[in-house]
Amino acid sequence: MPNIPEIRPDQSIELLKELHILTRDGKLNQDSRRKLKQVYHLFRFIEPLLLEVLEKQDDLTLVDHGAGKSYLGFILYDLFLKSRNCGHIYGIETRQELVEKSSELANKLGFTRMSFLNLSVEDSIQAAALPPVIDIVTALHACNTATDDAIRFALHKQAHSIVLVPCCQAEVAATLNKNKNQSFGLTPLSEIWRHPIHAREFGSHLTNVLRCLLLESHGYQVTVTELIGWEHSMKNELIIARKNGIPRKNARARLESILHELNLDELHGRFCY
Repeated sequence: MPNIPEIRPDQSIELLKELHILTRDGKLNQDSRRKLKQVYHLFRFIEPLLLEVLEKQDDLTLVDHGAGKSYLGFILYDLFLKSRNCGHIYGIETRQELVEKSSELANKLGFTRMSFLNLSVEDSIQAAALPPVIDIVTALHACNTATDDAIRFALHKQAHSIVLVPCCQAEVAATLNKNKNQSFGLTPLSEIWRHPIHAREFGSHLTNVLRCLLLESHGYQVTVTELIGWEHSMKNELIIARKNGIPRKNARARLESILHELNLDELHGRFCY
């Protein structure tokens, strides 16, 4: 095993090579080091949620929505499920070629309790290949509205926990910009997004605020924190939602009020359901 202090001792070196985190001769470059550090940090947040599920039941299901190359799913399986005789990880991805590659890798490594599905969000909600209830839903750097797709899926599947690292939240910023002239006559708050760079940054922040309110309105306790140091990634906000079954009383009203106040009523269907 290469003597690389960043790699956990229980981590499969073969897996890291197959994921191209390690080179074929066992080297770790700077870009891969950052990627591995992000996934390890995320694992430290997810592991207690996995253990919490297994304290209450004998099995668990986890869906990685917008899985991409499934770095997170493979590492979760390797570090947590591989040593246990329970648990299944599903990777949902719309790009067929990535689904095929992930399936091939799982077969090669003997990760028998991993499945990869080429599905849209609508299809994933209804798919017979997925259980009616999912314990944990994750979405790591799911771009723009793909994070919202993961939330919709998780709510439909009554997920116990939802772990999100959003990326490239462009939809709200685009709507702010589209309605900018009209907004100037409606509210002085429009000064917050008058300049394009402010619209982008404010839109990104606002998107996650709306997501948190949506989750709280559905009975989730939400924690928002940093995933890792900002020097490693600019897409660094981590949202963890745990279902407690007690909707925050004013969450829905505040969500709708924010949309109306900021001239974003057309996004009501995206964030209010």
